[in-house]
Amino acid sequence: MRIGLVGYGLGGRFFHAPLIASTAGARLVGVVTRSPQRRAEVAQDHPGVACHDDLASLVAAGIDALVISAPVAERKALVLEAIQHGIPVVSDKPFALNFQDAQDMVQAAERAGVALTVYQNRRWDSDVLTVAKLLREGTLGPVRIFESRIQVDEPHKAGATSGGGLLRDLGSHLVDQALTLFGPVTQVYAEVLFHQGDPERDDEFFISLQHQSGVISHLSGSCLQGCPWRLRVVGEEGVYTVEGLDGQTQALLQGLSPRSEKGNWGAEEHQRWGWLSRGEERERIPSERGRWDLFYAQWLATLTQGSAPPVSTREALACQAVLDAARQSALDGQAVKVASVPSRPDAQAFEQAS
Repeated sequence: MRIGLVGYGLGGRFFHAPLIASTAGARLVGVVTRSPQRRAEVAQDHPGVACHDDLASLVAAGIDALVISAPVAERKALVLEAIQHGIPVVSDKPFALNFQDAQDMVQAAERAGVALTVYQNRRWDSDVLTVAKLLREGTLGPVRIFESRIQVDEPHKAGATSGGGLLRDLGSHLVDQALTLFGPVTQVYAEVLFHQGDPERDDEFFISLQHQSGVISHLSGSCLQGCPWRLRVVGEEGVYTVEGLDGQTQALLQGLSPRSEKGNWGAEEHQRWGWLSRGEERERIPSERGRWDLFYAQWLATLTQGSAPPVSTREALACQAVLDAARQSALDGQAVKVASVPSRPDAQAFEQAS
């Protein structure tokens, strides 16, 4: 399947192109970028892959599906253009700047009968997959609290807008993980450290989610100060804790890929495994392999076999609704109720992710 890619910055170059190239049946055939530097990088990384000035040129050259990794402010127009061409499309996250934009794209895709999904690759983080396994096996008993944070020492990113602000950019991962693990949310409370008072730029956030299941999720992100602690899942029969981030990001930045690492891709070393605590007892729990490679494998199956997409548009809308509610809560200083959010006017919202 011929895959086109819009954008060859950090996301396009390191988090999309290598995974596309590692997917059986997929072939990266073209990249939209006008930057001479980016074009040189494409030629270096993927010899023979053509570069194009715009999406129309890429479509004219012939593609079967499209991945959009342009800045979030540009994504809606590009997604709608791809839909007009009848091209199945993957949108990077955050999906949109607000719920209305997200819904516009979903409804346009439904009217045109075009497949659309969102690149929520961190569902397949090693730690998240390990938590999912513990939940399936009932190891922790009924879960009461889920704490998840990603805090990095990157103050040079303070005030950045390219990802839609830290809440949208990093928050979209944390919210999607919580929704995937524990289901629909009914109420959101958030505190956001806005950059120099600008509500469109934020450097740190805290979000509290009340799930219909009764679980409470506490999510936080920051670019101002690093913190090794990553996850804490509190159940009635045990507590699972993890330090350190999933290793797939660093592997890709170092030039590794699922194709080069094969069955070792996403494997965490023993010293990075999480801990299961029961009273005074404490033991290491083997981590599941991180599997970002599954996203594009599932997407190809969607397009060729009609199977469910890796991330449904309903799930994308649910995540966007929570992000919007979090921003509103931070601005108003109070909790915000989250109503059901259908992907179509007659659909029921917040379907539990499987």
